[in-house]
Amino acid sequence: MGDCGAPGDVNSNVLVARSTGDAQLDKAVWQWLSWDKNQKTKEQIESLLQDGKHKELRDRLCCRLTFGTAGLRSAMGAGFCYINDLTVIQSTQGIYKYLERNFSDFKQRGFVVGYDTRGQVTSNCSSKKLAKLTAAVLLAKDVPVYFFSTYVPTPFVPYAVQQLGAVAGVMITASHNRKEDNGYKVYWENGAQITSPHDKEIIKCIEECVEPWNGSWNENLVDTSPLRQDPLKKICDSYMEDLTKICYHRELNVQTSLKFVHTSFHGVGHDYVQLAFKAFGFQPPIPVPEQKDPDPDFSTVRCPNPEEGESVLELSLRLAEKEDARVVVATDPDADRLAVAEQQENGCWKVFTGNELAALFGWWMFSRWKETCSQDADVRNVYMLATTVSSKILRAIAIKEGFHFEETLPGFKWIGSRVKNLLDNGKEVLFAFEESIGFMCGTSVLDKDGVSAAVVIAEMATYLQGQSLTLAQKLVDIYETYGYHISRTSYFLCYDPPTIKRIFERLRNFDGPQSYPKCCGIYNILHVRDITTGYDSSQLNKKSVLPVSKSSQMITFTFQNGCVATLRTSGTEPKIKYYAEMCALPGHSDRSLLEEELQQLVEALIENFLEPDQNGLTWRSA
Repeated sequence: MGDCGAPGDVNSNVLVARSTGDAQLDKAVWQWLSWDKNQKTKEQIESLLQDGKHKELRDRLCCRLTFGTAGLRSAMGAGFCYINDLTVIQSTQGIYKYLERNFSDFKQRGFVVGYDTRGQVTSNCSSKKLAKLTAAVLLAKDVPVYFFSTYVPTPFVPYAVQQLGAVAGVMITASHNRKEDNGYKVYWENGAQITSPHDKEIIKCIEECVEPWNGSWNENLVDTSPLRQDPLKKICDSYMEDLTKICYHRELNVQTSLKFVHTSFHGVGHDYVQLAFKAFGFQPPIPVPEQKDPDPDFSTVRCPNPEEGESVLELSLRLAEKEDARVVVATDPDADRLAVAEQQENGCWKVFTGNELAALFGWWMFSRWKETCSQDADVRNVYMLATTVSSKILRAIAIKEGFHFEETLPGFKWIGSRVKNLLDNGKEVLFAFEESIGFMCGTSVLDKDGVSAAVVIAEMATYLQGQSLTLAQKLVDIYETYGYHISRTSYFLCYDPPTIKRIFERLRNFDGPQSYPKCCGIYNILHVRDITTGYDSSQLNKKSVLPVSKSSQMITFTFQNGCVATLRTSGTEPKIKYYAEMCALPGHSDRSLLEEELQQLVEALIENFLEPDQNGLTWRSA
């Protein structure tokens, strides 16, 4: 959203004397101080004004939040580009306006609101408070609101939208981001996150009604309005019942001697994962006591992202060793993603990557389908999906087994929408994933879901134990059957948007204007696909099959040696991510050679295309 502030009446008596000398900035300051009723964030802007910090004021007040791969996400604090009471009210007013235009039965069907356990004392900002204000905007306009009485996993919101027939829903969460952040994730009536054009149209509607309406600040409405309902028990019971549709070996689960440790990373997951294990017939997993309860400071981990691996799973692994538990499952703070670790025979722990877990889930969901499907079931009606930066292992399984595999743009919002479309056309979708440990087992929830994934992996491990196999051994077996898929995924931090733009523009004009690289070091490039511009050299018309995404940077290189590598910006954090994978045919089983070649190619990619030293990029490990 464009320039300073936004249209609306300004109280001219607010700090007129303290002009910044910039009319647009003055207007934005006046609007903020007129509209914000949160004393803490109001004082932050007043303090910056008093101290003459005009650049920071401009940074905070002269741009607005936009929808990324996971909705609106930013740091908590004062300003139109931060997450706070006022920007959440403005966003919800825009959503109300958009939904009112699109649904004549909006006020009959209602809206779902959920939240995690994040918070920031210095801004008097918490997920629950932001959720209450979201509900207040809608309740004040006579919209029924299904407001959860306590924190819930993110997947509960899209699930509730579909179960309750609501027109849309919002989850207040920043998932696995650093503790300073929060976010606002919007789901459409189909239970999937919003995609274009809804996101752009909602932004326009937000800009049309930035001044808070009467009643928008009344967060007590969730306690007093007859239009507010608490869907918690109904949705939780229904979710757990639906979960049993993907439980195939309950009798084994009841009898297993296998023990599991679960960490919820100071977030929402503990109670819900316990219930999910119970629904599958398991004994409850052993919780990590220091991380079991919500803590907005995430005080026992460097960052609350289980994807970071062994360094953040330390407490879980030590507890598992003490309890003689061989498998650790870790849900991120809003319980929509899952990390898994397994103790090997030599006592070391293997933390699986998202791509490795997807190979296991893909094998499992298809093999269970094959065992339980009716005689007249057609494998050609079966689908699995992945984002385009994820491993191609599902494609290899699909080719050999005869089902369909499809790719989408990065972000589960694209997967959710496509899955709904396939289901509406009579197709059967078994599994979908993104490499950043996001998994969708079954179709009860059209988004990634760490709760269901945790209990499915537990059943898989239990079944494999009966075959005298570990998860790691089965993974090797899958690769031997369908071909090794060796991946390397990591990132660099970059806090300077012009630098990021310069890196990608250099790649688009590498050997001259509008000329992409033909090689990377010693590695020849066969094809280039640029999702930002819509170019794809592998297509006859040179146009990308996947939709263009101008708001983010993303270029994919297909190398002559079979490697596929993608460079892209994160939709939620200041990162440049890289993804590289070597795909071998079945029978080409010299893994060490494949790994060595991939490692050398990744080093060439970083050195030649990202140039971290010249561009001041910070390595992930730093």
